[in-house]
Amino acid sequence: MSGLSQNWVEKTIAFHGHWCPGLAIGIRAAELALQRLGRPEAAELAAVVETDMCGVDAVQVLTGCTFGKGNLVHRDYGKMAFSFFDRKTGKGFRAILKPEIQAEMAAEIGPLMKKMNEGTITDKEKTTLEDFREARKEKFMSATLEELFLVSELTAPAPRPARVLQSLCCETCGEMTMESRTRKFDGKTLCIPCFEQVDQKI
Repeated sequence: MSGLSQNWVEKTIAFHGHWCPGLAIGIRAAELALQRLGRPEAAELAAVVETDMCGVDAVQVLTGCTFGKGNLVHRDYGKMAFSFFDRKTGKGFRAILKPEIQAEMAAEIGPLMKKMNEGTITDKEKTTLEDFREARKEKFMSATLEELFLVSELTAPAPRPARVLQSLCCETCGEMTMESRTRKFDGKTLCIPCFEQVDQKI
C-alpha cells in the first residue's frame, strides 16, 4: 500500500489535471525512487522515463525531476519503465511495470478505449470502462511496490547535469539555436527543421 501522504497524492492529481490509472503507476514508481534513494532534499535525483504517459507528471511532482532542470530525460520507447539515479551516491535502478499487469489492463480496458476513440461506445460500456479504471487505480495504490514492478540495479551513470551551451544563428531561418542541436549542410550552420528540409535522402 502506498506510503505517500494523501496530501502529496492530491497535489499530483491537481498538477496532472485528473485522476487515472496511468498517474497511479507514476505515483508508485516515484514512491519507489523516494524509498530506495531518498527524498529530493537529501538526494540529487535524476530520472529517465521510457514513456510519455500520465505517470511522468507524478515523477516530476514527487521527485522534483523536471525537463527544465535537465534531470528528467525522456526516451521515447513506449515502455512503462522508469529509471532513477542519485548523482551523489551513484546509485540507480530501473523499474518496469510487470508485463502481466499491463496485459490484464489491456484486456480489460483496451477494447473499450478503442470504442471510445472510435465514437462507438455505448453508455453502458462507458460505465463499465469507468468501473475498470476505478478498480485499476485502487489496485495500483493498494498493491505493494514489489507486486507492481520488476526492479533491476543500474551500473550506467546518471544523465549528465544540464549545461548552458552557446547558441548559433541558423543561416536559413535566422533563429538562434543551441549549438549542440545545429547541423552543417553545404558549409552552412542550420537548425534541425531547416536541415531536414534540405537533407533529402534517396
